[in-house]
Amino acid sequence: MAAIGGYRELAASLRTAIQQGEYAPGATLPKQDELAERYAVNIKTVRQAINLLESEGLVTPIRRRGTVVRERPPMRRLGADRYSKKKWKFGDTVAFVADREASGRPWQLTDQTQTVQLVEADSQVAEAFGLAPGSLVYERARLVKDADQPTHTLTSYYLPAHVAGTPLVDPTPGPAGRGGGFAVLTLQGFEPDHMTETIFARMPTPDETEQLNLPAGEPVMVLTRQTYTADDTLVEFARGVHAASRFAWTYSFDLPE
Repeated sequence: MAAIGGYRELAASLRTAIQQGEYAPGATLPKQDELAERYAVNIKTVRQAINLLESEGLVTPIRRRGTVVRERPPMRRLGADRYSKKKWKFGDTVAFVADREASGRPWQLTDQTQTVQLVEADSQVAEAFGLAPGSLVYERARLVKDADQPTHTLTSYYLPAHVAGTPLVDPTPGPAGRGGGFAVLTLQGFEPDHMTETIFARMPTPDETEQLNLPAGEPVMVLTRQTYTADDTLVEFARGVHAASRFAWTYSFDLPE
């Protein structure tokens, strides 16, 4: 094979091989010394090329295995459809389960673990509920996995007057009973009717990198969700942190007039 001029050219060649399926998702690239020999470059050039592909999210170095091509496509994260009342009010399909079923992924209820505690509302939560900063709210923090791979965290906040003594403050792994949290709120007289979601991307904190088992250079998608009753009472404020490469965000909607 003709010599490669530099690490960017080598990265481009490997990128093309990955995109064309020569190296399938989950496959391991040849060892660095083999790549150096094949492309007539030095080890430093190979390392720089691999680092570039890693920063693009195409490969992940795994200890004792090598450089592994990342799995694609990611799981679908449904938009409004994941919150359909027929799923949770008239059935028992909570949102994270709806995503897995839409993606053809196996799941079990214990894929969601959680901790629940009374905490002082931070400024964002307090503002959303119209509370004084430091007011007590229930915090329900979940870690959700796809098999053994963490996909996202979701932390919801509720007013004690709405949820005290309900399954929403029970830390047992899995949804908060049949139909999940929305069904619990409905039984309390606070049926979810509409919501607002806001999404943005950023780089993860060290704690998020560890909790979500993120490779170097991968950003996270941060979602805030505000859920209201028909009379505009806020019943949940939630923040989710999602591994960017593990979801494709899918929305279906009617076009406004």
